[in-house]
Amino acid sequence: MILFAVGINHRSAPVELREKVAFSPDRLPAALRELTSLEGVEEAAILSTCNRTELYCHLTDTGHDPLVQWLADYHQVSPAALLDHLYAYPTEQAVRHILRVGAGLDSMILGEPQILGQLKQTFQVAKEAGTIGTLLGRLFQHTFAVSKQIRTDTAIGASPVSVAFAAVSLGRKIFGDFGRQTALLIGAGETIELAARHLHDNGIGRMVVANRTVRRAHDLAAQFDGYAIALSEIPAHLAEADIVISSTASPEPIVTRGMVKEAMRRRRHRPIFMVDIAVPRDIEAEVADLEDIYLYTVDDLQDIIQESLKSRQEAASQAEEMIDVQVAHFMEWLRSLDAADTIRTLRQGAEATRDEVLHKAQAMLGKGKPPAEVLQFLANTLTNKLLHAPSSRLRQAAAEGRIHLVESAREIFSLDPPDGQ
Repeated sequence: MILFAVGINHRSAPVELREKVAFSPDRLPAALRELTSLEGVEEAAILSTCNRTELYCHLTDTGHDPLVQWLADYHQVSPAALLDHLYAYPTEQAVRHILRVGAGLDSMILGEPQILGQLKQTFQVAKEAGTIGTLLGRLFQHTFAVSKQIRTDTAIGASPVSVAFAAVSLGRKIFGDFGRQTALLIGAGETIELAARHLHDNGIGRMVVANRTVRRAHDLAAQFDGYAIALSEIPAHLAEADIVISSTASPEPIVTRGMVKEAMRRRRHRPIFMVDIAVPRDIEAEVADLEDIYLYTVDDLQDIIQESLKSRQEAASQAEEMIDVQVAHFMEWLRSLDAADTIRTLRQGAEATRDEVLHKAQAMLGKGKPPAEVLQFLANTLTNKLLHAPSSRLRQAAAEGRIHLVESAREIFSLDPPDGQ
């Protein structure tokens, strides 16, 4: 019974590789079923965000190579390209990793809360796909509980630090006053909602929200006195935008080089500040080559994020100590499963012996044997049969000098030590 966490993240791989192995939400259920169809893969969950793609699997043997090969084949990348950037954590390390991920300790932004919601969504998708069982189910529930405890008992989430916060902070450095600026936000998820909130709090002059579902864009824009458009309307409105922040789950770029080039012509080359938080990227990389365009990806925000993390470092140390304890608790539960099969077999054998002796006792009663005699037979025979095998093995162990087995038997059966000891 082996757990494995296999994946890449913002520390191990550049955005160019992360976007190649990202899973779009609509493809996850089928991908999970394909993954669990591999020999030796009992359970699976896939976490795919802008900063990481990770496979959490329950395997029947110790080999994780099939997981790497599957990930490479699924996304049509070479295994060699993955191996230079990939990490693979076996059981105890995998438990520690997912607990750190859930607490935000492995995030680009230390202690960021969004990852916990993404883990919950990962669990729900795998559960609905039928690829979560006892082991991964317990692991995810343990992760949720530990993450909640860490956020309650430490100040890990005290400072307003997020990718969205970093994006808006960078915009402030470029524009200073937001009062005359127009922001175009592409997407309507949690990250874009945070960006909208930060922009509004910093006095943005005008806000436009573009989304595939216009109603969702309208609901978000209405909170901040903005207005909503469909993704197809972006070319018509891009020239209005001084700030563009994009974070969708689109598998293909939404904003193309040609689209931006035309917008710059209409703007007479007034600069546009663009932040692409999505993986895969929403804005074509070639856009950065255009004059007066300042395009940043999620990786470019690292320096700004680091400046905002100092207040969380002490809390992170506390969280790491809590995780040490919780990893040990989970491993105790996991090890207890190793005894479950033995206990089940022992009980089944005892029950079979009981049924056999009971059947004979009932037959004796049917033949008119006195009840007292039958009860005596039942008690003696059952005792002898249940104790015969362990008694024989203990005598053999003692004769061979394996005294530790004899001592273990005393502990298991709560026997008092022999007289004189």
